[in-house]
Amino acid sequence: MNKGEAANDMQDPARPVAYDADGKPLYAAPQPPTQPHASQGRQSHVTAVPESFEGHNFDPRIRAQYANEPRVVHAARAYEPEVEAVSEDLNKRHEQSIKRFPDLNLSEGEYVILSIKRHPIGLWLPMGSSLVLILILLAALISYPMLMNNVQTDVPGMGLVAVILMALIVLIGIGGYIAVWVYIRNTFYLTNESAIQEIQHSIFSRHEQTVSLGSIEDASFVQNGIFQTMLDYGTMRLSTEGEETTYRFDYVANPKKQVAIVSNAVECFKNGRPVIGSPYEDD
Repeated sequence: MNKGEAANDMQDPARPVAYDADGKPLYAAPQPPTQPHASQGRQSHVTAVPESFEGHNFDPRIRAQYANEPRVVHAARAYEPEVEAVSEDLNKRHEQSIKRFPDLNLSEGEYVILSIKRHPIGLWLPMGSSLVLILILLAALISYPMLMNNVQTDVPGMGLVAVILMALIVLIGIGGYIAVWVYIRNTFYLTNESAIQEIQHSIFSRHEQTVSLGSIEDASFVQNGIFQTMLDYGTMRLSTEGEETTYRFDYVANPKKQVAIVSNAVECFKNGRPVIGSPYEDD
C-alpha cells in the first residue's frame, strides 16, 4: 500500500485503521449503530401489542406497561384520548354485574368474572357450638321440674328459671346468626380490571380491598392438614409489586382452580389482551 492509499484509508471513517489482538477492526471515528435505536422503530413488549381491541375501551399498550420490565419503549398518552366504543356484549356483561352486585364500584366496561364465597366448612364451628348450647339449655329447662321435686331446699320458681333460660337461648341464637352472617359476607371478586376483596370482621367492622390486575405479581394458594386436603379448601394469596403487600382470602373452595383463573386474568391484563371469562363463576 502506497502513501496515497493509506491517506485515503485514514480519511474514510467506514474503513478500519487497525485491528486488535482478537482481530476485531478499529476505526478512527465512532461508527453508526448497525441496528435502529428503540426510538427509531425497534419493537418492545409494549409497542408489539395492538393499539386497540374492537369492542373494548382500554389501551392495550398502557396495560402492557404494568409488566414493569426494564428498557422498554412506553406508549405515548394523549392529553385528550379518544374514548373507545364498548361492544354490545361487553356493555351487557357490565350491566348484569351492576344489577347482581350493586355494592361494587365498577367502571365503564368492567364486569365480574369470578365471585368466591367462603367454604361452608367454616360454618360448622359457630353453628355447631350454638346448637349444642341451645340443646343443653333446653334439656335443663325440661329437667328443672324434676330437680325441684328432688331438692328439699328452696329453689327459684319454674317461671323465673324458664324466663332466664329462654332469654339465654334467644341470645345464643342471635349470636350464632350474627357469626354466620359475618362469615358469609366475606367475598372475593375478580373483574376484567381488578381484584376486590370484601372483608367483614363483625357487624360494625368491614373493609374493602381493591387491587388492579396489573399490580398483582404472584397468585398462589396454600392447603395445610388432612381436612383442607380432603375437603379441598385453603387460603388464596395475592402478592403485589412495590410495597409487596399480600392479600389473603381464607376458606376458598377448590383454590387451585380459582388461582388458575386469577393468574390467567393477570397474564392477559399485563400483556394488553382482553380479559375474557365466563361471568359469575361461583364456587
